[in-house]
Amino acid sequence: MMLQFTVIGINDHPNPVFPSEVEQLIATSTVFSGGSRHHEIMAERLPHGAQWIDITVPLADVFRQYMACEGHIVVFASGDPLFYGFATTLKRQFPEAPIRVVPTFHSLQMLAHRLVLPYHDMTLVSLTGRPWNALDAALITGKQKIGCLTDRHHTPATIAQRLLDYGYDNYEIAIGEHLGNPQTEHICQISIEQAASLSFEQPNCCILLQKEFRENVPMGIPDEDFSILDGRPKMITKMPFRLLSIQQLGLHADSVLWDVGFCTGSISIEAKRLYPTIDIVAFEIRKEGEALMRENTRRFGTPGIQTVIGDFMLQHLDTLPKPTSVFIGGHGGKLKEMMAKLCEVLPSGGCMVMNCVTEESNRLFEEACQSLPLTPQTPLHLTLNDYNPITIRKCIKQ
Repeated sequence: MMLQFTVIGINDHPNPVFPSEVEQLIATSTVFSGGSRHHEIMAERLPHGAQWIDITVPLADVFRQYMACEGHIVVFASGDPLFYGFATTLKRQFPEAPIRVVPTFHSLQMLAHRLVLPYHDMTLVSLTGRPWNALDAALITGKQKIGCLTDRHHTPATIAQRLLDYGYDNYEIAIGEHLGNPQTEHICQISIEQAASLSFEQPNCCILLQKEFRENVPMGIPDEDFSILDGRPKMITKMPFRLLSIQQLGLHADSVLWDVGFCTGSISIEAKRLYPTIDIVAFEIRKEGEALMRENTRRFGTPGIQTVIGDFMLQHLDTLPKPTSVFIGGHGGKLKEMMAKLCEVLPSGGCMVMNCVTEESNRLFEEACQSLPLTPQTPLHLTLNDYNPITIRKCIKQ
């Protein structure tokens, strides 16, 4: 018999009410699945002798148990199973299997209902088993309502602390715990300062509500607004060169940028503001760079930039997200060796960009391209005020 699924959404109510046809399906089925909380809610409603398959990681083990059933499986999931839910996972894993979904309101809908809050204009973010990227992007772009699905690591308290860390104190937070459970449901709307110091029971979700609109710094942050290394103004990529360099990097929503030799972090921060969803790994040999990056990312509200301190040539890069674009801000006299190391991790079509001040750096860049599968692009020659002329160099991995 062909494997097929019915995925039923439930909330935290201890005695959920289903349509009669769903009640009949439950009464006549033999194989059920869901998380431990779903099992706790449904255990007494299942037929005698029913088999239960716990949904736990690794999911590959769960899928093997499903395939051994070769029939109909009733799966219980939270809220709407197609809203960051398990029905989406099943559809991806078993594309040929018939899937029927019986949804209920998901937790963010329920919280909005409790608050009598229109949510057609709410930005929805899942932090359940996911990184901070989507929330960071919503904050950087100034979204007014941000609904967050949480987990045991991304809690309302840690979310609130992240907002405080990066200067987003113009939000308050509404939190819903045990939504749907008449005995334990709890709703509160408090300041993020309060939320950061409290703990909340699982399951929960939260909505960030902007109290006041703050206009973003326009494209091209003034150089003097950055904290710089030892008060040395030449140790920052000047704003016009910075914007042109970022344009040459060819970034898009899914890019991974490596900023090698970030110093003040100006390239990373400007790129993150322009492309909030990208991943950025920034490298700097100077220990002082870590504090500078921390100060500047908080000043300009740009969370999500990963920093690596130490000599780039000695770094093990295997655990880092592979770059699609690289900006070389410093090379310590090892440009050719650095470009060779970068070439090993850069995919075909990926690019490297750097600003060359001297003929020597231009020559080394050209020689590296000749010895590696890198195709140099037409240079851009620029002069700004009384600064030395700059040549923006770019090459593309073959």
